[in-house]
Amino acid sequence: MTVERVAVMGAGSWGTTFAKVLADAGTDVVLWARRAEVADEITRSRVNTDYLPGTKLPANLVATHDPEKALDGAQAVVLGVPSQTLRTNLAEWRPLLPAGATLVSLAKGVELGTLKRMSEVVREVADVPEDQVAVVSGPNLAKEIAAEQPTATVIACIDHDRAVDLQHACSTPYFRPYTNVDVVGCELGGACKNVIALACGMAAGLGFGDNTMASIITRGLAETARLGAALGADPLTFAGLAGLGDLVATCASPLSRNRSFGERLGRGDTVAQAQEAAHGQVAEGVKSCSSIRELAARLGVDMPITDGVHRVCHEGLDPRLLTAALLERERKAERQ
Repeated sequence: MTVERVAVMGAGSWGTTFAKVLADAGTDVVLWARRAEVADEITRSRVNTDYLPGTKLPANLVATHDPEKALDGAQAVVLGVPSQTLRTNLAEWRPLLPAGATLVSLAKGVELGTLKRMSEVVREVADVPEDQVAVVSGPNLAKEIAAEQPTATVIACIDHDRAVDLQHACSTPYFRPYTNVDVVGCELGGACKNVIALACGMAAGLGFGDNTMASIITRGLAETARLGAALGADPLTFAGLAGLGDLVATCASPLSRNRSFGERLGRGDTVAQAQEAAHGQVAEGVKSCSSIRELAARLGVDMPITDGVHRVCHEGLDPRLLTAALLERERKAERQ
Protein backbone atom coordinates (compact mmCIF):
# COMPACT_ATOMS: atom_id res chain seq x y z
CA MET A 1 0.00 0.00 0.00
CA THR A 2 1.41 3.36 -1.00
CA VAL A 3 1.25 5.79 1.92
CA GLU A 4 -0.12 9.04 0.53
CA ARG A 5 -1.83 10.56 3.58
CA VAL A 6 -0.39 10.59 7.10
CA ALA A 7 -1.71 11.93 10.40
CA VAL A 8 0.95 13.05 12.88
CA MET A 9 -0.56 13.10 16.37
CA GLY A 10 1.52 15.47 18.50
CA ALA A 11 2.97 18.87 17.65
CA GLY A 12 5.99 18.83 19.96
CA SER A 13 9.45 19.40 18.53
CA TRP A 14 9.90 15.89 17.09
CA GLY A 15 6.31 15.47 15.96
CA THR A 16 6.39 18.82 14.15
CA THR A 17 9.77 18.03 12.62
CA PHE A 18 8.65 14.61 11.38
CA ALA A 19 5.52 16.19 9.90
CA LYS A 20 7.80 18.63 8.05
CA VAL A 21 9.88 15.73 6.73
CA LEU A 22 6.76 13.99 5.44
CA ALA A 23 5.52 17.17 3.78
CA ASP A 24 8.92 17.81 2.21
CA ALA A 25 8.80 14.25 0.84
CA GLY A 26 5.56 15.11 -0.95
CA THR A 27 3.26 13.21 1.41
CA ASP A 28 -0.14 14.64 2.34
CA VAL A 29 0.23 15.25 6.08
CA VAL A 30 -2.03 16.61 8.80
CA LEU A 31 -0.46 17.56 12.15
CA TRP A 32 -2.65 17.35 15.26
CA ALA A 33 -1.84 19.76 18.10
CA ARG A 34 -3.14 19.31 21.63
CA ARG A 35 -3.55 23.09 21.99
CA ALA A 36 -5.71 24.95 19.47
CA GLU A 37 -3.43 27.99 19.54
CA VAL A 38 -0.50 25.90 18.32
CA ALA A 39 -2.52 24.59 15.37
CA ASP A 40 -3.77 28.10 14.61
CA GLU A 41 -0.24 29.53 14.63
CA ILE A 42 1.02 26.85 12.25
CA THR A 43 -1.92 27.47 9.91
CA ARG A 44 -1.59 31.26 10.08
CA SER A 45 2.17 31.82 10.22
CA ARG A 46 3.76 28.46 9.24
CA VAL A 47 5.74 28.33 12.50
CA ASN A 48 5.54 26.50 15.85
CA THR A 49 7.27 28.94 18.17
CA ASP A 50 6.65 26.94 21.34
CA TYR A 51 8.38 23.77 20.16
CA LEU A 52 10.33 24.52 16.98
CA PRO A 53 11.21 28.21 16.93
CA GLY A 54 12.94 29.59 13.87
CA THR A 55 11.73 26.88 11.47
CA LYS A 56 9.44 27.77 8.58
CA LEU A 57 7.01 24.93 7.96
CA PRO A 58 5.95 23.91 4.43
CA ALA A 59 2.74 25.28 2.98
CA ASN A 60 1.41 21.77 2.36
CA LEU A 61 1.54 20.89 6.07
CA VAL A 62 -1.99 21.14 7.47
CA ALA A 63 -2.46 21.63 11.23
CA THR A 64 -5.59 21.02 13.31
CA HIS A 65 -6.76 20.73 16.91
CA ASP A 66 -9.48 18.26 15.87
CA PRO A 67 -8.30 14.61 16.09
CA GLU A 68 -11.17 13.40 13.89
CA LYS A 69 -10.11 15.76 11.11
CA ALA A 70 -6.47 14.71 11.50
CA LEU A 71 -7.19 10.98 11.36
CA ASP A 72 -9.82 10.96 8.64
CA GLY A 73 -8.56 8.92 5.69
CA ALA A 74 -5.01 8.50 7.01
CA GLN A 75 -3.12 5.47 5.72
CA ALA A 76 -0.51 5.88 8.46
CA VAL A 77 -0.88 7.39 11.93
CA VAL A 78 2.31 8.70 13.51
CA LEU A 79 2.15 8.85 17.31
CA GLY A 80 4.31 11.75 18.47
CA VAL A 81 3.36 11.98 22.15
CA PRO A 82 5.62 11.18 25.16
CA SER A 83 6.03 7.53 26.05
CA GLN A 84 4.28 7.74 29.43
CA THR A 85 1.17 9.42 27.96
CA LEU A 86 0.92 7.28 24.82
CA ARG A 87 -1.59 4.83 26.33
CA THR A 88 -3.99 7.56 27.49
CA ASN A 89 -3.85 9.49 24.24
CA LEU A 90 -4.22 6.45 22.01
CA ALA A 91 -7.21 5.21 24.01
CA GLU A 92 -8.98 8.49 23.22
CA TRP A 93 -8.15 8.25 19.51
CA ARG A 94 -8.89 4.55 19.08
CA PRO A 95 -12.50 4.97 17.83
CA LEU A 96 -11.22 7.35 15.14
CA LEU A 97 -8.35 5.22 13.81
CA PRO A 98 -8.80 4.27 10.15
CA ALA A 99 -9.05 0.50 9.64
CA GLY A 100 -5.81 -1.03 8.46
CA ALA A 101 -3.74 2.12 8.93
CA THR A 102 -0.10 1.60 9.90
CA LEU A 103 0.48 2.90 13.44
CA VAL A 104 3.92 4.46 13.85
CA SER A 105 5.49 5.23 17.23
CA LEU A 106 8.00 8.06 17.59
CA ALA A 107 8.18 7.66 21.37
CA LYS A 108 11.29 6.19 22.98
CA GLY A 109 10.66 4.61 26.33
CA VAL A 110 9.36 1.69 28.38
CA GLU A 111 6.00 2.18 30.06
CA LEU A 112 5.96 2.45 33.83
CA GLY A 113 4.01 -0.30 35.55
CA THR A 114 3.43 -2.57 32.57
CA LEU A 115 7.09 -2.51 31.43
CA LYS A 116 5.87 -2.65 27.84
CA ARG A 117 7.69 -1.22 24.85
CA MET A 118 5.81 1.43 22.89
CA SER A 119 4.86 -0.92 20.05
CA GLU A 120 3.39 -3.30 22.63
CA VAL A 121 1.33 -0.47 24.12
CA VAL A 122 0.07 0.48 20.65
CA ARG A 123 -0.89 -3.11 19.81
CA GLU A 124 -2.72 -3.54 23.11
CA VAL A 125 -4.64 -0.26 23.12
CA ALA A 126 -5.49 -0.14 19.41
CA ASP A 127 -6.10 -3.90 19.28
CA VAL A 128 -4.15 -4.37 16.05
CA PRO A 129 -1.78 -7.14 14.93
CA GLU A 130 1.97 -6.85 15.41
CA ASP A 131 2.64 -6.37 11.70
CA GLN A 132 0.53 -3.19 11.63
CA VAL A 133 2.82 -1.32 14.05
CA ALA A 134 6.10 0.39 13.17
CA VAL A 135 8.63 2.46 15.09
CA VAL A 136 11.04 5.22 14.08
CA SER A 137 14.42 5.37 15.81
CA GLY A 138 17.87 6.79 15.16
CA PRO A 139 20.08 9.87 15.66
CA ASN A 140 17.19 12.26 15.18
CA LEU A 141 17.74 15.53 17.03
CA ALA A 142 14.71 17.54 15.96
CA LYS A 143 16.34 20.96 15.63
CA GLU A 144 19.05 19.70 13.26
CA ILE A 145 16.57 17.82 11.07
CA ALA A 146 14.26 20.83 10.98
CA ALA A 147 17.25 22.81 9.70
CA GLU A 148 17.58 20.12 6.99
CA GLN A 149 20.99 18.92 8.15
CA PRO A 150 21.69 15.45 6.68
CA THR A 151 20.74 12.50 8.86
CA ALA A 152 19.57 8.91 8.70
CA THR A 153 17.02 6.95 10.67
CA VAL A 154 15.48 3.48 10.95
CA ILE A 155 11.87 2.50 10.32
CA ALA A 156 11.29 -0.86 11.98
CA CYS A 157 8.32 -3.14 11.35
CA ILE A 158 8.05 -6.92 11.20
CA ASP A 159 6.13 -6.39 7.94
CA HIS A 160 8.97 -5.34 5.64
CA ASP A 161 6.59 -4.05 2.97
CA ARG A 162 4.93 -1.65 5.42
CA ALA A 163 8.35 -0.37 6.44
CA VAL A 164 9.23 0.22 2.79
CA ASP A 165 5.96 2.12 2.22
CA LEU A 166 6.79 4.40 5.15
CA GLN A 167 10.37 4.73 3.91
CA HIS A 168 9.10 6.13 0.61
CA ALA A 169 6.72 8.49 2.42
CA CYS A 170 9.48 10.23 4.40
CA SER A 171 12.55 10.13 2.15
CA THR A 172 13.98 13.59 1.41
CA PRO A 173 17.37 14.91 0.23
CA TYR A 174 18.29 15.53 3.89
CA PHE A 175 16.49 12.62 5.64
CA ARG A 176 17.47 9.06 4.70
CA PRO A 177 15.38 6.27 6.27
CA TYR A 178 16.53 2.65 6.38
CA THR A 179 14.26 -0.32 7.14
CA ASN A 180 14.64 -3.04 9.74
CA VAL A 181 12.44 -5.91 10.93
CA ASP A 182 13.94 -5.92 14.46
CA VAL A 183 11.35 -3.82 16.27
CA VAL A 184 12.51 -5.03 19.71
CA GLY A 185 16.12 -3.97 19.20
CA CYS A 186 15.25 -0.60 17.68
CA GLU A 187 12.89 0.22 20.53
CA LEU A 188 15.31 -0.83 23.27
CA GLY A 189 18.11 1.18 21.68
CA GLY A 190 15.88 4.25 21.62
CA ALA A 191 14.66 3.82 25.18
CA CYS A 192 17.96 2.96 26.85
CA LYS A 193 20.00 5.69 25.14
CA ASN A 194 17.98 8.34 27.00
CA VAL A 195 19.08 6.84 30.31
CA ILE A 196 22.72 6.61 29.26
CA ALA A 197 22.55 10.23 28.05
CA LEU A 198 21.45 11.28 31.53
CA ALA A 199 24.58 9.59 32.92
CA CYS A 200 26.77 11.36 30.33
CA GLY A 201 25.17 14.65 31.24
CA MET A 202 25.88 14.06 34.91
CA ALA A 203 29.51 13.33 34.08
CA ALA A 204 29.76 16.53 32.05
CA GLY A 205 28.20 18.49 34.91
CA LEU A 206 30.81 17.06 37.24
CA GLY A 207 33.55 18.30 34.90
CA PHE A 208 34.67 14.96 33.46
CA GLY A 209 36.04 14.74 29.93
CA ASP A 210 35.99 12.59 26.82
CA ASN A 211 37.49 9.43 28.33
CA THR A 212 34.66 9.31 30.85
CA MET A 213 32.05 9.99 28.16
CA ALA A 214 33.42 7.28 25.89
CA SER A 215 33.46 4.81 28.76
CA ILE A 216 29.83 5.56 29.71
CA ILE A 217 28.66 5.34 26.09
CA THR A 218 30.46 2.04 25.50
CA ARG A 219 29.40 0.37 28.73
CA GLY A 220 25.90 1.80 28.27
CA LEU A 221 25.74 0.15 24.89
CA ALA A 222 26.90 -3.11 26.48
CA GLU A 223 24.11 -3.15 29.04
CA THR A 224 21.53 -2.18 26.40
CA ALA A 225 22.69 -5.10 24.25
CA ARG A 226 22.43 -7.46 27.23
CA LEU A 227 18.82 -6.44 27.75
CA GLY A 228 18.20 -6.81 24.03
CA ALA A 229 19.64 -10.33 24.01
CA ALA A 230 17.32 -11.32 26.85
CA LEU A 231 14.33 -10.10 24.83
CA GLY A 232 15.38 -11.70 21.55
CA ALA A 233 16.68 -8.65 19.70
CA ASP A 234 19.19 -8.94 16.85
CA PRO A 235 22.63 -8.01 18.31
CA LEU A 236 23.59 -6.24 15.08
CA THR A 237 20.81 -3.70 15.61
CA PHE A 238 22.78 -2.16 18.47
CA ALA A 239 25.71 -1.47 16.14
CA GLY A 240 23.42 0.45 13.78
CA LEU A 241 21.56 3.75 13.63
CA ALA A 242 18.95 2.80 16.24
CA GLY A 243 21.66 1.61 18.61
CA LEU A 244 25.09 3.23 18.49
CA GLY A 245 23.98 6.05 16.19
CA ASP A 246 21.18 7.27 18.43
CA LEU A 247 23.28 6.69 21.54
CA VAL A 248 26.19 8.85 20.36
CA ALA A 249 23.95 11.71 19.21
CA THR A 250 21.91 11.77 22.41
CA CYS A 251 24.90 11.44 24.74
CA ALA A 252 27.10 14.01 22.98
CA SER A 253 24.81 16.79 21.83
CA PRO A 254 23.79 19.85 23.87
CA LEU A 255 20.51 19.67 21.91
CA SER A 256 19.67 16.42 23.71
CA ARG A 257 17.12 17.03 26.48
CA ASN A 258 18.34 14.01 28.44
CA ARG A 259 22.00 15.03 28.25
CA SER A 260 21.12 18.61 29.29
CA PHE A 261 18.92 17.37 32.13
CA GLY A 262 21.70 15.13 33.42
CA GLU A 263 24.22 17.95 33.20
CA ARG A 264 22.10 20.08 35.51
CA LEU A 265 21.94 17.20 38.00
CA GLY A 266 25.72 16.88 37.82
CA ARG A 267 26.08 20.57 38.62
CA GLY A 268 23.97 20.17 41.74
CA ASP A 269 20.40 20.90 40.62
CA THR A 270 17.57 18.84 42.01
CA VAL A 271 15.33 16.88 39.65
CA ALA A 272 12.63 19.52 40.18
CA GLN A 273 15.03 22.35 39.31
CA ALA A 274 16.23 20.53 36.19
CA GLN A 275 12.63 19.91 35.13
CA GLU A 276 11.76 23.59 35.58
CA ALA A 277 14.75 24.57 33.43
CA ALA A 278 13.46 22.25 30.67
CA HIS A 279 10.41 24.52 30.16
CA GLY A 280 7.99 21.64 29.77
CA GLN A 281 10.16 19.60 27.37
CA VAL A 282 10.16 15.94 28.42
CA ALA A 283 13.43 14.18 29.27
CA GLU A 284 12.13 10.65 28.67
CA GLY A 285 14.98 8.94 30.50
CA VAL A 286 13.97 10.37 33.88
CA LYS A 287 10.95 8.08 34.01
CA SER A 288 12.14 5.31 31.72
CA CYS A 289 15.20 4.64 33.88
CA SER A 290 12.84 3.18 36.48
CA SER A 291 10.85 0.97 34.09
CA ILE A 292 13.98 -0.22 32.27
CA ARG A 293 15.64 -0.98 35.61
CA GLU A 294 12.61 -3.02 36.70
CA LEU A 295 12.46 -4.85 33.38
CA ALA A 296 16.16 -5.72 33.64
CA ALA A 297 15.70 -7.00 37.19
CA ARG A 298 12.79 -9.17 36.08
CA LEU A 299 14.97 -10.72 33.37
CA GLY A 300 18.08 -11.01 35.53
CA VAL A 301 20.07 -8.56 33.37
CA ASP A 302 22.84 -6.48 34.96
CA MET A 303 22.41 -2.76 34.08
CA PRO A 304 24.53 -0.81 36.58
CA ILE A 305 24.42 2.57 34.79
CA THR A 306 20.65 2.41 34.48
CA ASP A 307 20.36 1.42 38.12
CA GLY A 308 22.59 4.32 39.15
CA VAL A 309 20.63 6.87 37.08
CA HIS A 310 17.43 5.67 38.73
CA ARG A 311 18.99 6.12 42.16
CA VAL A 312 20.07 9.68 41.33
CA CYS A 313 16.72 10.68 39.82
CA HIS A 314 14.40 8.94 42.29
CA GLU A 315 16.31 8.09 45.46
CA GLY A 316 18.40 11.23 45.93
CA LEU A 317 21.83 9.70 45.29
CA ASP A 318 24.55 12.30 44.73
CA PRO A 319 25.94 11.93 41.17
CA ARG A 320 29.47 12.01 42.63
CA LEU A 321 28.68 8.89 44.63
CA LEU A 322 27.33 7.22 41.51
CA THR A 323 30.69 7.65 39.80
CA ALA A 324 32.49 6.06 42.73
CA ALA A 325 29.99 3.19 42.91
CA LEU A 326 30.43 2.35 39.22
CA LEU A 327 34.23 2.39 39.45
CA GLU A 328 34.28 0.24 42.57
CA ARG A 329 32.21 -2.58 41.09
CA GLU A 330 33.71 -6.07 40.90
CA ARG A 331 36.36 -6.43 38.18
CA LYS A 332 35.42 -8.73 35.34
CA ALA A 333 36.04 -9.50 31.68
CA GLU A 334 34.73 -6.90 29.24
CA ARG A 335 32.22 -9.20 27.57
CA GLN A 336 30.58 -10.40 30.76
